[in-house]
This record gives sequence, structure tokens and C-alpha cells, in this order.
Amino acid sequence: MPEPRTFVLWGASGHARVLADAIGLHGGRVTVLFDNDTSVLQCLPGVPVLHGEQALRAWAARQTSLRTMAAGVAIGGARGADRIAIAALMRSVGLALPVIAHPTASISSTARIADGCHVLANAVVAADADLGEMTIVNNGAVVDHECRLGRGVHVAPGSTLCGCVQVEDEVLIGAGAVVLPRLRIGRGAVVGAGSVVTRDVPDRVVVQGVPATQRSLTR
Repeated sequence: MPEPRTFVLWGASGHARVLADAIGLHGGRVTVLFDNDTSVLQCLPGVPVLHGEQALRAWAARQTSLRTMAAGVAIGGARGADRIAIAALMRSVGLALPVIAHPTASISSTARIADGCHVLANAVVAADADLGEMTIVNNGAVVDHECRLGRGVHVAPGSTLCGCVQVEDEVLIGAGAVVLPRLRIGRGAVVGAGSVVTRDVPDRVVVQGVPATQRSLTR
């Protein structure tokens, strides 16, 4: 995030608070939140919460210029497909989605990080890692050298991807999990919190335990 900007976030819960903190530490600020849940009326002090796609489009139509604004999608967990879809919606009204990186994150100069990614407090993105759009590397997580992450991935707090791991689209790596080197995590899979993954994970399954084994089919 090269300069202070005014931000619009979709999602009005915990992840919005985390992003607002990172944005503020770079001199930016969040001025409006959007959410589909009409029961959510407050998240950040003094920041209004508007509801739904039509509210976003109406708000955007009232702005004199969106060039000084940027957007973020504050939805975590195993909702990578939702993050990608909402990002497309926000782009359709003229909002850019830059990388949001906490100032304590360590990001290699050779890492490639796509638009809309979040790299949060004390996270590490190591040499030659590649993060697809709308991917989250949460607090204290490590994405080691030459890992390849698809779109809409969430690497939860305190988890570790050892070197050369391939993570396909819309995967959730649970808090404190470890994925050993040179493995593949299939599209839409979930790695349970605290698990140690020692072999490839198929698409759209849940694995859990030490070593991680398949528990059930998902989505």
C-alpha cells in the first residue's frame, strides 16, 4: 500500500477490524462498510454500514470520483469464492483492490502478490512465493519459499506452508496447521486447525489431525 488512501470494505465483522488497523498504520482510513447481513449495524466506530449490492451501486453513483479510493474484501475463512465474487462486484463500480499489508509483515522482494491480497501482522511471505488474488496470509502465518497459492486462499493465523507447496483456489489452511514441503492442497480443501499435512490433499475434502487424514467431503 504505497500511500494513504480512503478505503471501502465489504464485510463488517472481525476481519474488517483487522484490515482497518493495518490501513490506519499506513495513514489510510476506512470510511464506509458494506455487508449482506442486515442485522450488522456497527463494526468500526463512526463508520456507517450499508447493506447489499444495490446499496454499493447507489453509493458509488453518488461519488464524484473513485480514483482516490480503494477497496478491500473483509471476509475470511473458507469463503474464497465469495471473496472473489465480491471483488468482481467492487471492481465493476470502479474501485481498485490493492494489496493490504501490515507494516510488521515480512514480504520478500521476489514474492509475487496479486491484487486484493492481505498480508497481516507478523506474517512472512518468503522468496519467490506467488499469491493469487484475494488470498489472505493472516497474523503470524508463514508462506515459505516458492509456494504457489491460487485465488481466494486463506492461510489462517500461526499456520505454516513449508517450501514449494502448491495450494489451489479457495483453500482454507486452519490456524496453527503445518503443510510439509512440496505437497499439493487441492481446490476447495480445508486443512483443520493444528493439523500436520504429510501427503497431497485431494480437491474439496477436509483433512485433520497429526498426521492429517481425510475426515469428510465438503462443499
